Amino acid sequence: MSVAQRKQFIFAVLVTLGMAATVGGALGFEHIGGYIPCALCLLQRDPYYYGLPLGIIAILTSVMKLPAWTTRTLLVLVGLLMLIGAGIGVYHAGVEWHFWEGPSTCATTAQGISSDVGDLLGDLDAKHAPSCTDAALRVFGLSFAGWNVIASLILAAIALRGAAKA
Repeated sequence: MSVAQRKQFIFAVLVTLGMAATVGGALGFEHIGGYIPCALCLLQRDPYYYGLPLGIIAILTSVMKLPAWTTRTLLVLVGLLMLIGAGIGVYHAGVEWHFWEGPSTCATTAQGISSDVGDLLGDLDAKHAPSCTDAALRVFGLSFAGWNVIASLILAAIALRGAAKA
């Protein structure tokens, strides 16, 4: 493996692990923490769901010693997806801070509230209903959408840096 291929491999692994950790964290907050995602939250996950397979393929193309342009192209695509994810996050954070109007509906198909009447009161206490306009949680002043912007920009930088290193 050449030096350029090794660098591409390292960047492909970093960005792929970063995407998996970020979307895994979101899924953890949903399934373990009880935060039911709103429609915009779910939309912010799409770039990760599309980017993860591309990242895995980028890793494989570098391991299989395919031409550097194949891995470079995949890393550019991942970088662009992460920039799109950052844009969606900025939009959602702006909706939460009431800088602009959000979508007319925020309904999701996320399963969360039990249909069993005995469990309903417990679920209402444990689950947090989705809202596109109100942040479910803020950590150091940033909502999930705000943290997604930061994660997406970091991951875009990693992917695009990896593409430029070849």
